[in-house]
Amino acid sequence: MTNYTRSSWQSFFPFLSWHELKVFRVIRTDFIAGLTVALILIPQSMAYAQLAGLNPIYGLYASFIPVAVASLWGSSSQLATGPVAIVSLLTFTAVTALTSDPSEFIFFAVILAFLVGLFQFLLGVFRLGILVDFLSHPVVIGFTNAAAIIIGTSQLYKLLGVMKPDSQLPYYQQLADVLSDIPLTHMPSLLMGAAALVIIFGLKKISTKMPPFLVALVVTTLISWAIGFESKLGGSVVGVIPQGLPPFSLPSLDTQAVTQLVPVAIIISLIGFMEAISVAKAVAAKTKQKIDANQELIGQGLSNIAASFFQGYPVSGSFSRTAVNTALGAITGFSSVVTAVVLGLTLLFLTPLLYHLPQATLAAVVMSAVAGLVRFKAIKYAWRVQKHDGFIAVVVFVVTFFTAPHLEQGIILGVVLTLFLYIWRGMRPVVIVETKDKGGNFISAVSSQNKTCASISILRFDGSLIFANTGYFETKVLEQLSEKPELQYIIIDAVSINEIDATGEEMLHELSRRLVDNNIELLFVRVHSSIMHVFKNTGYASAEWIDHFFTHRKDALEYIWSKLPGGCACDDECPLKTGPIFEDPVSMYTVK
Repeated sequence: MTNYTRSSWQSFFPFLSWHELKVFRVIRTDFIAGLTVALILIPQSMAYAQLAGLNPIYGLYASFIPVAVASLWGSSSQLATGPVAIVSLLTFTAVTALTSDPSEFIFFAVILAFLVGLFQFLLGVFRLGILVDFLSHPVVIGFTNAAAIIIGTSQLYKLLGVMKPDSQLPYYQQLADVLSDIPLTHMPSLLMGAAALVIIFGLKKISTKMPPFLVALVVTTLISWAIGFESKLGGSVVGVIPQGLPPFSLPSLDTQAVTQLVPVAIIISLIGFMEAISVAKAVAAKTKQKIDANQELIGQGLSNIAASFFQGYPVSGSFSRTAVNTALGAITGFSSVVTAVVLGLTLLFLTPLLYHLPQATLAAVVMSAVAGLVRFKAIKYAWRVQKHDGFIAVVVFVVTFFTAPHLEQGIILGVVLTLFLYIWRGMRPVVIVETKDKGGNFISAVSSQNKTCASISILRFDGSLIFANTGYFETKVLEQLSEKPELQYIIIDAVSINEIDATGEEMLHELSRRLVDNNIELLFVRVHSSIMHVFKNTGYASAEWIDHFFTHRKDALEYIWSKLPGGCACDDECPLKTGPIFEDPVSMYTVK
């Protein structure tokens, strides 16, 4: 029989490491944290299930077994998994494309949960978590802002107590229809929803110990029962919620449904995991815990597969519930096991008490939960960092909002734009024309608006010199010839060139020959040792070109001054002679 070491077993069963901690302390703190998270999760899961187009009971189902599985097989001790707003909305848009019959939603949602889980699990097993990097930060913030607004405003009809808009229509038209019904507002529903919002936001400011969502649920449910909100005032309530644990059943993998759901399942997998790993890393920075992205993928994948086995829909890590879990001192994933147990007890004994829960309260729960996801400052910040990134974020936001309910189109376009701009930037790296200031420091001639030498050009190429940009590099060098008729030397500052391919090397070799034919010498300074190794292997840094490579810019300039006894062609003092020439800093790169 094969003998497994403890570390080997723990790679398959991460929860085996929990016993290494102090048992009684873990049980006490994790129990309190898990119980509190469960009290938040009960109303949230019901609200998010309705956001996904499902009966509230399926939100409770998705908060039972999947929550425990994610904690048992994930790498984060504090990550709280379960239904989340964005994944719920993506589930709704995916299923709506297949059916308009609410009774069929759970059939397709279960298949979707299985596909999401399978994709995440395979990514983790084959250690392909790097694929998540295709969802750049600008894509995520653009999508998240649009999705949060869509989620929040999609609950308006419940808050106002008006007719639900046609989900097949474009979302902006659905919103317009709801707003046009404002004169028909059902005031008891609006007051009930407003009361829930006041309780939620009020408690968040007053106390961090009381679960605001649960308090809002309990208070409004009691008021609804006491005043006959449904029977006397015509308000909409949750109604009958089945009692008992979810039945175990394998998902029916309908071929046609699977084919149609695979693309959106991949998107949900990536979006859901990005949300989970982001919050896990944020918490790990505080707890000093090591997070394994691939192990987390396995945990999230297994939790979604478990959801499909127990009548649940896709789940992910939650920012708000994880924050609560961490703040209450959760030490291990046992806290999430406690959460699952509390949800199980709720399913067994408490669902009849939720009959009078107003729909307006669930709307308030969703609205308050996603309010923090609307962060336009993040888009503005991305624009300040890099206008390309800001542009992508804005485009994704606009496309996501106006193509809803087909939310995946905004993400796909964002990924395509990101890749295109990445390739474009690689083809057009920054080329800096260097000169010297009065203190003798090398600076950018363009940004400082300082003059350059008429006989000497110093160019710094910030990027790899490969097939995609060799033509651009050559163009930038030849531009110096047209701008400076008396040009005699071109110095390439190669400090930022860390890669070169055969196309780039061949171009340099040929360019050197062409420049020599025009009585211009091409020199190189601060060449990376790995690049110098390539030049020596190809013969470029030997024979006739051996004396064209220098460690520092000052060395190259000294070589040029020795070749120009009469000086350069500058009419007045040459800027490259300004300041002490030997003040050039020693390079971290050497020419050997």
